[in-house]
Amino acid sequence: MLSKRAQLLKPSPILMLAAKAAEMKASGLDVVSLTIGEPDWGTYEPIREAAIAAIREGRTKYTPPAGIPELRKAVAAQVSADLGIPYEPADITVSTGAKFVLFSALQAIIDPGDEVILVAPFWASYTTMVELAEGAPKIAACDAASNFKLTPELLRRALTPKTKAVLLNSPSNPTGMIYSNEELRALAAVLKDHPRVVIISDDIYNRLVFASKGEVAPHILRAAPELRDRVVALNGASKSYAMTGWRLGWAAGPREIINAMSNYQSQSVSCASAISQYAALEGLRLGETDIAKTRQLLAQRYDFIAGELAKIPGLKVCEPQGAFYIWLDVSAHMGKTASVGGRPVKLTTTTEMAEALLEERQVAVVPGIEFGLDGYFRLSFALENSKAKIACDRMKAFFESLK
Repeated sequence: MLSKRAQLLKPSPILMLAAKAAEMKASGLDVVSLTIGEPDWGTYEPIREAAIAAIREGRTKYTPPAGIPELRKAVAAQVSADLGIPYEPADITVSTGAKFVLFSALQAIIDPGDEVILVAPFWASYTTMVELAEGAPKIAACDAASNFKLTPELLRRALTPKTKAVLLNSPSNPTGMIYSNEELRALAAVLKDHPRVVIISDDIYNRLVFASKGEVAPHILRAAPELRDRVVALNGASKSYAMTGWRLGWAAGPREIINAMSNYQSQSVSCASAISQYAALEGLRLGETDIAKTRQLLAQRYDFIAGELAKIPGLKVCEPQGAFYIWLDVSAHMGKTASVGGRPVKLTTTTEMAEALLEERQVAVVPGIEFGLDGYFRLSFALENSKAKIACDRMKAFFESLK
């Protein structure tokens, strides 16, 4: 009874693991979850107050599919300042979270059979989104030798006559790595020879960078502004403004693509929540001070959890430059055997390892295989140090118990 498109659908592994951890907690187990890409602090106070004011003032009706004019103007101003290129409100579309903005971008540009280059390790939803647009994911696998980043050589090998888009994410989910201006210029030099290829830049973590990297991550349009007519830059309120549940994202790009995305949104979700839009508007106006405090907090939390993980033999922390994830090398323990419920289980994949860790020690992590590269865990460190300490102590006991 299901369509071929529906048969391609796979549930988000990250949300599934988070849900399982929540179920275990509800059953009375003391589970520490390092899975979800979500700050553990609340939405900033001025943003909450702006939402309450919007409700009280009756600003709760449908909005234009592309977003309220005030928010599009504010986004255009922020993007212009970040990228050093002028954007107008007509170059902006707003919708129900950056995840749906990416989905609508792929629907707008991909035809059946078009290839989209994904840089592994990549965010777990990318492949399914491409497939639902009837495109073909083309995986460019990157390893520790390149700091898990796309190189010009790998890009050249991945490009074919069928390539329609390349998807870049910096800071990266799951690695936290950031492309430098020099690295982006080198990639741009390759892409200049392929004018048909659209560059989708997933910038959702671009303000969550550690002090040595400045306030905003480098961007391919800063490195190569001549690519403006084929770069779609995605962002949103979820991470920087701690608004994950508000579902508010946006894109800046060529007007033809932006208009198509807005039309797609008008026929699917209609528009983003009016309340969320007015709340996000306040975040763009006043949120930079709070974001600066968030960056400091994340740097402190990283230092703490990295120190605890260093006490566990066989693990290697790949030091992030931004976002709030640790890409943890657990390959030294692959192939060992765990005792799960009193029975031996050989750990041949990180999925099996993560399941054993959750069952035996009540610590939830995301296996690296879900990001296209096995042998790693992704851990979120957007949680209090006391919880991180408990998680690391349990992980130490788990890895030391392996045979």
